[in-house]
Amino acid sequence: MGFEYALVHLKYTIPPGIALTLLYRPFFNRIDLYKIAFLISIAVGSTIPWDSYLIRRKIWTYPPHVIVGPTLFDIPAEEVFFFIIQTYNTSLLYLLLSKPVFHPAYLPSQKHHATRWNLGHAVLAFLVTGGGFLVWRGNEGTYLGLILAWAGPFALLLWSLSSHFLLNLPLSSTVAPIAIPTIYLWVVDTLALKRGTWTIESGTKFGVHLWDGLEIEEAVFFLATNILIVFGLVAFDHALAILLTFPKLFPQVPELPSPFMLIDALLTEVSKYDEERVTGIQQAVQRLKKKSRSFYLASSTFSGRLRTDLILLYSFCRVADDLVDNASSEAEARKWIAKLTHYLDKAYESKEARIVSKEPSVHAYITQNFPDSAQPALRLLPTHLISFGPLYELLEGFKTDLEFPEKHSSKALGTFPIKEEHNLEVYAARVAGTVAELCLELVFFHSHTATTPAQRDHLVRAGGRMGIALQYVNIARDIATDAAIDRVYLPTSWLKPQGLVPHDIIENPDRRGIENLRNRLLDKAFVVYREAIGAISQLPVDARAPMRVAVESYMEIGRVLSEKGYKVKEGKATVPKLRRLKVAWQALNAG
Repeated sequence: MGFEYALVHLKYTIPPGIALTLLYRPFFNRIDLYKIAFLISIAVGSTIPWDSYLIRRKIWTYPPHVIVGPTLFDIPAEEVFFFIIQTYNTSLLYLLLSKPVFHPAYLPSQKHHATRWNLGHAVLAFLVTGGGFLVWRGNEGTYLGLILAWAGPFALLLWSLSSHFLLNLPLSSTVAPIAIPTIYLWVVDTLALKRGTWTIESGTKFGVHLWDGLEIEEAVFFLATNILIVFGLVAFDHALAILLTFPKLFPQVPELPSPFMLIDALLTEVSKYDEERVTGIQQAVQRLKKKSRSFYLASSTFSGRLRTDLILLYSFCRVADDLVDNASSEAEARKWIAKLTHYLDKAYESKEARIVSKEPSVHAYITQNFPDSAQPALRLLPTHLISFGPLYELLEGFKTDLEFPEKHSSKALGTFPIKEEHNLEVYAARVAGTVAELCLELVFFHSHTATTPAQRDHLVRAGGRMGIALQYVNIARDIATDAAIDRVYLPTSWLKPQGLVPHDIIENPDRRGIENLRNRLLDKAFVVYREAIGAISQLPVDARAPMRVAVESYMEIGRVLSEKGYKVKEGKATVPKLRRLKVAWQALNAG
């Protein structure tokens, strides 16, 4: 009896598990625990018979003085724990690195699925066959053959189910969670072999070393097991992406789908996918990445269909705003607002509509009146889940943007629409408060926690106020950017005491006194923020922390702007990536 093997865990496998748990703890949700438990069950269940066979055949052995004593089918308790802790650690690393990834955007298209030649099947089949041959031949290749013959079929099955999805994913969420724990365990295994914690019999191994002390078979074993863990997690996420992306195929998806539902999703023919929906989601994600890094980071903390619908809502708002802002003239911009209004009229004219993108009249109107790049955003807007009032108010906010005087026009000497602080508040409520209200409507629909009508009304009002605070930060950041397109959102009444008029800001947005005005607007933003922030703790529990991340990530821009001596670069305030991650982590911990 001894504690040598137990000390390997105490020194090398448990500390990383604790560190990863603490790091990922704010992100944990029920589906993550479900994934980990699912993978551990499969890993232990599939490894025990194989490992027991190797020990009974004396392919590897454990000296009695290095193990505590209890065994399961001749496998030391420490070895069984190794199956658990390795799967746990690799799974947590995968979850952490995959957190920013929005998996529905990586679903394969029918065209790529049908035409891509998959070399992986041939390679895996060759390895399985080669492993079988080595086992049949016996002697030095037995151990390596048993590894390949055991791991290969599992890898081949998972590859067959999810290879196209896996190959679409960023390497940071596939190669990295395989490579990092593999190299780490290679080092641990080298130390253990040199200390004699476990021994590989010389007659069943090739005697080739990856480096001094590390048998090639052991290197292949840890690489193969981490590949299986990551492949299993990818297949799980692939199944979830299918279930959550296609409500017509899977109308009701429980929070924790059964294994049978997951398998059903993986076996769904790609030809049944709604290609337009996949394309629209991909475009929406790209817009969010490009236009708002803060909200893209925040979106990763939401889960399920709520995350999808929030991204689609953002996409519509962005597309609508761009159509108006990028118009070549005021007349063209007003035409776009009229078309968007008519689109909403059609989308909401039937209260019984469920997925308006498939209603012929709406679909035809979008096709005939909007550019190809904008059509998916309009078709996928979840109008069946959100009320129409805030959307019409959003368009009213766009109309305010058209009231600014333009250079070289008859309105050049006209008055600016944001005359008083009240005008600024109304504008912010229309272009940002409305979006916050719509986000909350989606939260209430998708949440597993019931709320009363009175609670919802209170939270929507608070959300609208928070939207105003965020818009104030946005305006404070973009003073120079807005001036470049002849817009000044700072109230004219604020400029007069400084001896300024809006045209002075347009001519020189960096002039003396601008910082005082920016700070005044930021002070207003934080007053409204403090007034509304308490409502977040009253949101449904499954959306509380993610919503806090969304708010704090954006308000951090305001904090950066408020720092003494900070200079806005190229019209934008930049929050360093590590600082954004720190803010998100703290917000999640706050619950």
